[in-house]
Amino acid sequence: MKIKNFEKIRFNIVFNFPCSYFSINKFKCLFTLFEMIHIGCCGFRVSRQKYFKEFRLVEVQRTFYQLPGMVTAAKWRESAPTDFEYTLKAWQGITHLSSSPTYHRINQDVLGQHPERYGHFQSTDEVFRAWEDTFQIAQTLATKIIVFQCPPNFKENNQILSNLANFFHYIRRNGVTLVLELRAEWNPETIKTLCQKFNLIHCVDPFRNECQYGHIRYFRLHGFPPGNKMYRYQYQKEDFQFLDNKISEDLKQKREVYCLFNNFSMWDDARAFRKWMKII
Repeated sequence: MKIKNFEKIRFNIVFNFPCSYFSINKFKCLFTLFEMIHIGCCGFRVSRQKYFKEFRLVEVQRTFYQLPGMVTAAKWRESAPTDFEYTLKAWQGITHLSSSPTYHRINQDVLGQHPERYGHFQSTDEVFRAWEDTFQIAQTLATKIIVFQCPPNFKENNQILSNLANFFHYIRRNGVTLVLELRAEWNPETIKTLCQKFNLIHCVDPFRNECQYGHIRYFRLHGFPPGNKMYRYQYQKEDFQFLDNKISEDLKQKREVYCLFNNFSMWDDARAFRKWMKII
């Protein structure tokens, strides 16, 4: 069943039966799909106005490289439909050391006289200020979800675990959902314990890893298979079927699912997957 402009419709229906009573592939639990599955791109690959006509979700990438001014963030919010959802990546000053090549895209004056105090969730004034600045932008955008994307050199050890514990213990979040993406190899039990303790969502690319914890699922789709060419990969029907099966299991557990495409063909792939899921 296909519903035109489905994402623009609003329903307030409470289900007293699980999705398993339906055939997921045939009926897709129509109203549950609308409420529970969110599909979009990591960044605007087309003009904002064209994007707004197609999707109701985007993950803002610019905030990772350098935070915009409050006036700019307010304009972003005002230019979007009222029901449009912004999620965003936290500023790299929290997650990435200043030696990261990702800092080449910013004005180095932003880091001040002590660039070594940024990144890896260090317990420094600079990192906590980076969070407050990120949080203010999130508030302006009415963001419900903030993503911390950690670099490959952010590896599990006692110092890193201490940094994370201090950071997530002290920051204010005011109901915002915090998502943690770890790109190094971590012990799954460590991830689960950490996320449980600090109420974090473990973000994964479902083609690479299993989510260890979270009341929602937050999938970032980087391309497949992993490697230097993965961002050039264009998703195929068999990939959509795999993702469909993953989502179906989460729907049975009444979990919301966010699917953010982050490959070069994200615009086409996100639209194709939305069509596959019968949300057009």
